[in-house]
Amino acid sequence: MIVYVDGFNLYYGAVRGTPYKWLDIAAVCERLFPRDEIVRIRYFTARIKGREGDAGAPQRQETYLRALRTIPRLSIHEGHFREDIRRRRLAHPPRGGPATVEVLITEEKGSDVNLATYLIHDALTGACETSIVMSNDSDLTLPIDLLGQQGHPVGVVNPHPPAKASSDLRRVAAFYKQLRQGTLASCQFPETLVDDQGAFNRPPAWGLPGS
Repeated sequence: MIVYVDGFNLYYGAVRGTPYKWLDIAAVCERLFPRDEIVRIRYFTARIKGREGDAGAPQRQETYLRALRTIPRLSIHEGHFREDIRRRRLAHPPRGGPATVEVLITEEKGSDVNLATYLIHDALTGACETSIVMSNDSDLTLPIDLLGQQGHPVGVVNPHPPAKASSDLRRVAAFYKQLRQGTLASCQFPETLVDDQGAFNRPPAWGLPGS
């Protein structure tokens, strides 16, 4: 079994605003699928930039990616962010004022395509007999559906609240699980980790579970 984790979908669906950001993805997978052999975990993300009022966000992300790299069978696949200035219509333009406004659009590019590509590649090359996609992105419906039609089962783990679950993904999934807060709480990395660069800790701004 190979697990494909949509990092931003997981973050915004289940982790943001919680004390469970120091999430051990391998522990999550083992808790959700205790009877299966997980041969690899692929984690898809992109490097964020510091924002006004939160210049430390890139460093916190790097610390978390460093934590993920301590998982022997996990690989990180990076997309990128793109920023464009685009003109958009105002829903309620002021009388006598402009009908449009320029806005800054920030888009994360590449992760969904990278995930779908590796999902199909691994299935076609026989790298695993079963695949798991941890995402609620309906853009992944077609590759999951096509692999299922070819006899390769793909399960889905939804990291978003059940009320926001993609009905398309649930329809094509070979099996389906909901990621719950209890799993997040029980699958945190130790406060201190060690890699070949030495010891490092959970970012202090993330607080502690239960605090």
